[in-house]
Amino acid sequence: MRSYLAFTAVVLTAVTAFADGKGAPRDFAPEVKTLFRVGACGNDESLADKLPKKVITAHCREMQDLYASYKKAWADKAGAFIKELKPANLPKTVVYPFGGGDLTSALVVFPEATEITTISLEAAGDVRTIHTISTKQLVEDLDTIGGDIRRLYRSAHSTTKSLQAASHSELPGSLMFALAGLAVHGFEPVSLRYFDVEPDGKLSYLSNETLDSRAAELAASKKDKVKKKSKHFWFEQDSAFANVEIQYRPRGDAAAPLRTYRHIVMNLDDAHLTEDGRVLAHLRLKGKVSVMTKAASFLLWYDDFTQIRDYLLKNIAWMISDASGIPPSYAGPAGFEQITYGEFTGPYFIIDEKNTRSQFVKLWRTNPKKPLPFRFGYPDAEKHNHLMITRPKSAP
Repeated sequence: MRSYLAFTAVVLTAVTAFADGKGAPRDFAPEVKTLFRVGACGNDESLADKLPKKVITAHCREMQDLYASYKKAWADKAGAFIKELKPANLPKTVVYPFGGGDLTSALVVFPEATEITTISLEAAGDVRTIHTISTKQLVEDLDTIGGDIRRLYRSAHSTTKSLQAASHSELPGSLMFALAGLAVHGFEPVSLRYFDVEPDGKLSYLSNETLDSRAAELAASKKDKVKKKSKHFWFEQDSAFANVEIQYRPRGDAAAPLRTYRHIVMNLDDAHLTEDGRVLAHLRLKGKVSVMTKAASFLLWYDDFTQIRDYLLKNIAWMISDASGIPPSYAGPAGFEQITYGEFTGPYFIIDEKNTRSQFVKLWRTNPKKPLPFRFGYPDAEKHNHLMITRPKSAP
């Protein structure tokens, strides 16, 4: 990836911040708070005169209705069910590979988390556009991204196609996904910074001048970077505003300790991780972690995703997934057991030359049958709900 790949880590006190040589690192707190109000509808604070108040009011009415229905139809039910599955004293550091900006689902599964990292192909986007976007474009993007968030909440998973479409809007779609997650769960953003990941895995935060310089460089080149050949269709985005850190807290509680959400842009296949090892270096700094993945295009089944799979197998304290998680042939020899819920008769889409599906079909068939009253990620080939816990064999 480009040398300015931005990145995610632990709580602010656990990482080292560096100036990047082009001004002081910039905190975009005013911009993220405005985007939280206008796009995610996370509060009812007054709007600036230049903003289209009627449009935003209508948008927020729809978003609040969506949040309420999402919590009633899925989040409350899934959260209560999953809470009973988690052992006590899980790490409050969460890694969610292939997670897009899906902070919403991460907070359903791990509401107690103090640090959450999602990793995907989509850039966070430029939060500053909330102060420069035209009224016409704002109206259009609110409608587009609102529809993508609605699709996520109604299907319990997002598609790469919709995530990529949202991330190419002028309003930062990936950030909107994350801020909606804060809003629906009663949190609020306090700060936002962009960063690079250093070779040792630590983070360096970026100045406004550096972001402008990199954005101008990309705009001037107007050339797609050469993509490595891959049998998988999607590619990571090039952006000056790639990786982002948002600190947040319970809404209205200024005394609450800050929590940290980071989103990292990275193609997690072996070719990219071999070329650029900073993401893995960063993840390894976290030690044992709680993990989730869902609707992950079954990439952990493939032989060209061995490095991220091996990282997980060495660092999982507890993992929740659908069948796009780690295959039993890798989990068992690494010392894990896999507990299943719902039914699984096969994936509803996949190129599966090694017949990995048979491992999962056997796993669900031989494990005690346990009902699952909600969808978690993909349905199976026959539209059954299914869920899998991967945990050390010594776990209760």
